[in-house]
Order: sequence, then structure tokens, then C-alpha cells
Amino acid sequence: MLSLDVSSFDQDLDGGWRRVAAMPHCREAAADLIEEYRSRRDERDITLIFHEAQVRAGLGQTERAIALFEQTRKSPERDSFGWNHYVEATIAFPKRDREALERSRDALAGLEAPEDFRPVDQAGNELDISWPPNLEVVDGFLKCFNRPYSAAYGCRD
Repeated sequence: MLSLDVSSFDQDLDGGWRRVAAMPHCREAAADLIEEYRSRRDERDITLIFHEAQVRAGLGQTERAIALFEQTRKSPERDSFGWNHYVEATIAFPKRDREALERSRDALAGLEAPEDFRPVDQAGNELDISWPPNLEVVDGFLKCFNRPYSAAYGCRD
């Protein structure tokens, strides 16, 4: 598995690290696998780092998760889709900083969609993704603020 390319390792919803994470009692092994993959390849892909952070947050490894989340900010010129607002909200949640979470949510919700916003998958098929991306996750953090990350991440209406 460590020989997979980044896309196969990280983006295959039925393979890569996700296959390990889907096995009973193997979420920590999946987080460690992502860490090992990144270490062996000197891989700095922010999405991969973010996914390791999410798994660790779900395991209750809060400080470790926050340290990883903090590595995933983009430079302002590369952040046209509100990624940094999402990252800030994701960091505020495990810190239990509701005020920062609300500020990040408002900043994310206030972004105007670029005229060219037409998300597609790797095959070029149009995806049904609402604007702004990840707002429903941040709203879930607010709705389920006192719950663990693993529950709040999926907290939707």
C-alpha cells in the first residue's frame, strides 16, 4: 500500500488508507499508515495531511490533530475556495473556541462563488457540490459543538 501513488492512496474512497480505516478498530492504524506514507515519501500534500489530522481528531488525539491541521493552510493567492476559513473552523472546533468557529463560519459563508466554479471528478463528470465547499461541515461543528469531532463532523440536518 505504501507504494501507491498519492491519488490512489488518498483519494480512492474504497482503497488506500480508507480501506484500513474502514476495518473495525483500525482507525489509529490508518492514521499511522498515512503518517508513514508521508514520512517515507517526504510527502507534503496538504489534503493528505488534513486527512491524517481528521482521523486523529476522530480518535481524540486533539493536540496532534491540531498541529497537523495547522500545516494545511494555503497561501492567500492559492485559496480561492475558502479552504483557510474551513481550516480555521476545523482548528477552532477541537479547541472549543466557539467564537473563532463562528467567525470562520461567517467568513466562509460570505464568500462569493467564482464564475468558473464547476467542480468535476477525475473523469470530468460534473459534481453536485454546494457553495461554499465544507460549509455544511462547519455548520455541523456549531450544531454539535459539545460532541466529539467524530460525531460533529457528520452532524447534518
